[in-house]
Formats: sequence, structure tokens, C-alpha cells
Amino acid sequence: MANKRDPAGSVQPKEGHFLTTHWSVVLEVGREQTVDAEQALARLCETYWPPIYSYLRRQGLTVQDAEDCTQGFFASLLSRHAFARADPERGRFRSFLLTALRHYQADVRVRDGALKRGGPNPAIVLDRALAEGRWPGAGQETLTPEQLYELRWALTLLETTLERLARDFTRTGRADFFAELKGYVWGQQVNTPYRVIAARFGLSESAVRVTVHRLRQRFRELLRLEVAHTVARPEEIDEELHHLAEVLGL
Repeated sequence: MANKRDPAGSVQPKEGHFLTTHWSVVLEVGREQTVDAEQALARLCETYWPPIYSYLRRQGLTVQDAEDCTQGFFASLLSRHAFARADPERGRFRSFLLTALRHYQADVRVRDGALKRGGPNPAIVLDRALAEGRWPGAGQETLTPEQLYELRWALTLLETTLERLARDFTRTGRADFFAELKGYVWGQQVNTPYRVIAARFGLSESAVRVTVHRLRQRFRELLRLEVAHTVARPEEIDEELHHLAEVLGL
């Protein structure tokens, strides 16, 4: 990315985008657990488990206990009507999830005296190797559970955005090309020179530069839309993006 201090630029979501946000999914489940709403909520759980897992690990839970608690927490979200009490006016979606986790931990401790196992049929599939490989990262050893949760939340948004970009290239049979270019969008600091990439894929160096420029624009647009899913109102997008930049130290 040309300027990592401006991760989302000024691209605005189209009018009507807020008809479907993470909050609208939660509120629909709270009103009536339809199949579509439950499937959408399951996708949210699949996306946002890494911040929850990192928070639990930093609290001192073992790998197994953090995994079990993460599974149990999301199973509780998917199986009960607690969303009827959810209120987007009280905070961001990331704050709602963390508060819900704390309530879940307290409820389980009161009921059973300890965190229960997630059970034989987990609500979501956790990639333990992936989770442990990311926790803790360099420079994260002194972060509080809350700070680590915020960092993993921010990185999850970035990773989800990159995955959406990657899918666009995969659909057109250019996954290898994207793998060479993604470092110019976000991620590693050392990149293969444009001229080397151009030669490898039979393109001109200027064509590679143009593609990178368009990728950066698309990344900013998709990131802004991803953030828009996590807030209740359009006017909150810029504030949340600012918070994202602060958490990432940009």
C-alpha cells in the first residue's frame, strides 16, 4: 500500500449498504431466528473467532481451554435468543462481541464452576495451528487481553479484505499473480521488484504498476465496506477507521 496511514481512503459505501450489516444480522436473529440470519451469523463467527481466541489466550487459558471456550462461546451465540437484548447504539460490533464473551465466561463459571468443553459438535472449526502461529506476534507480549483483542480484530479486518481481493484473482486464474502483488497492497515490507514480476508473467513493468495502483484502490474500497459492516451508522465509518489505524500503529 502506498500510504498505510490511510488504509481505507475516502471511498464511500453506496446508498443502501447499511441494509445488511453485522448488526442487522444480529438484530434479525434477536427478532426471529430465520435460516438466512442463522447462516449469516455462522459466517460472522467463522470470520471473527481469532480476536476472541487471542483474548482468551492472553487471559492465561491453555491452548485447549481457549479453543474450547471459543467454541462454547460461539455455540451459545448461535443457539440462543440473547440477541434480542443487543443494541447497536451501545457500541461497535467488536465491543458487543467482547462484552458477550465476558458475560458468557461469567455465566459458565457461575453455572459449572469452570469453563466447559465446546462439545463433540463445535459451532465453528478453529484452525489451531493458524491461531497459535499468530499468538503472540513480535512486540505483542506485553499487550493486555483487551489490547490484543483489538489488534487481532484490526488484523482480521485486513485479512478478510485481502481474502476478498484474492478471490477476485483466483476466479480469473491469476492467483499466482496476486500472490506476487499482495505485499504491495498490505503485509510484508520486502517486495519483488516490478521488473521481475513483469518478466515472470510476460507483462510490461508499467502494466504491473497500473495493476498495483488499482489493487490499492480496490483494497481501500473493500476495507471501508468491511468496516461499514461493523458499525450501526454510515457516519461512524471514519471514526472506526481512525481507531483501526491507531490500533495498528499507523
